[in-house]
Amino acid sequence: MKKYRVNKNTSSNPKGNNEVHSDDCQHYSSLVSYEDLGYQFGCQNAVSEAKRKGYSKADGCRECSNACHKG
Repeated sequence: MKKYRVNKNTSSNPKGNNEVHSDDCQHYSSLVSYEDLGYQFGCQNAVSEAKRKGYSKADGCRECSNACHKG
């Protein structure tokens, strides 16, 4: 299990998505405005949790959650 966060800031994403990052991602520590998604069994669960919390445009980070990155 890994810990995940969803980025509340969409301005850095060209499509306006809220990217989901795992705690071992190079971008994880630089997130300033985020919501903790807790420990999850993979990026699919983390993206689902973000959507459940109201981030309808949640998407996996290209770097750390590529299996869940839709673009």
